[in-house]
Amino acid sequence: MGSFSSNPPPQHRQEPVLGEAEFDGELLPPAMPAPERRERSTWASAPATYLLGGINCAVFLWMVANHVSLWNPSPEQLMRFGANNAGYVLLGGDWWRIVTAMFVHVGIIHLATNMWCLWNLGLLAEPLMGSAGLIAVYILTGAAGNLLSTLYNWVLYHDQGTFSVGAGASGAVFGIAGALIVLLKSNRLPVPPQELKKLRRSVIYFAGINLVIGFATMIPGSIIRIDNMAHMGGCACGLLFAAPMVPRIGSPKKLFLDRRNIAVVLVVGLLVLFGFYLAQLPG
Repeated sequence: MGSFSSNPPPQHRQEPVLGEAEFDGELLPPAMPAPERRERSTWASAPATYLLGGINCAVFLWMVANHVSLWNPSPEQLMRFGANNAGYVLLGGDWWRIVTAMFVHVGIIHLATNMWCLWNLGLLAEPLMGSAGLIAVYILTGAAGNLLSTLYNWVLYHDQGTFSVGAGASGAVFGIAGALIVLLKSNRLPVPPQELKKLRRSVIYFAGINLVIGFATMIPGSIIRIDNMAHMGGCACGLLFAAPMVPRIGSPKKLFLDRRNIAVVLVVGLLVLFGFYLAQLPG
């Protein structure tokens, strides 16, 4: 399947070829108690969670309005709206796809499952890291997952010149889960330790079960294609992001903001270095 002509890579480089569409997986619902609706019943109580969900839904509606399939978009349709592809990133220089791909979904079922998980995890994480922190985690961990997926696809398929198409928010969702695994261990939270353990264990089960499912789909002949590298990269980046942080609840505001800023600078620096490394691969 050839690359579409509306966005060709530079002529002096190898032309990437689109492979079978691959997405970040239809996540299982998090095995955790639903957040208290009475405390988080309005948009204003968790603006970042609703904003991110709204952007994902708006992008999908925009795609459908432009004649993209509601149930099963083609690789060319996904690429036209910003999906990730190792060839287009590393050969064509479309680095912006590392970010845009986390807002593109492979059909309405893929969107619905990812948004359900984002809503549950986001309402739990936003009070702990703030609205700005949740947006930072979503963008940075989603980018980390897409960068790792790009490396994986390049190493496996650059000799063939055919690269899979990746899209979906679940790399970022795994990033939020990774951050929660760290933050829910804090003894600063005004929550009974046993309740914290239950919540944290539920998040760990959520991440672990879905990673196992992702690995199962990597077996040759599997019908479902899940980009488990994006999941792994997102989760690992979420763990790293939360490592220097303290939760907003129960911590002095200055301490929380300083530690969150350190986390952002640390992760951004590592992603930039990883990006420079990837940029050298085609040479």
